[in-house]
Amino acid sequence: MYLSIFLLACSNIFMTFAWYGHLKSFKDSPLWIVILVSWGIAFFEYVLQVPANRIGFGHMSLPQLKVTQEVITMVVFTAFSIFYMRVPLTKNFLYASICLIAAVYFIFKDQVSKV
Repeated sequence: MYLSIFLLACSNIFMTFAWYGHLKSFKDSPLWIVILVSWGIAFFEYVLQVPANRIGFGHMSLPQLKVTQEVITMVVFTAFSIFYMRVPLTKNFLYASICLIAAVYFIFKDQVSKV
């Protein structure tokens, strides 16, 4: 399960740069170049994400895998926003994080109570 989480985290780094990195790095580039660069970055996202999901599905249910993915996405996106895009943290980041923590609790609740 830890390998899956590690691969999902790495995948999310690529995904975040593919989706949002061009807003800073390629803001003056033609759209077709931005699309090709983003697709090239996204290739590496999928190289990591597909095995991560296959490995994770052996240890987690599909809803648990999805919620785990969303938490990882929020953590990576927050770091990307702060350190790369220089977007200041707001209370809304905190509120969204609390909601994700609640989602993790509820999606894993049945599994924990069975142990």
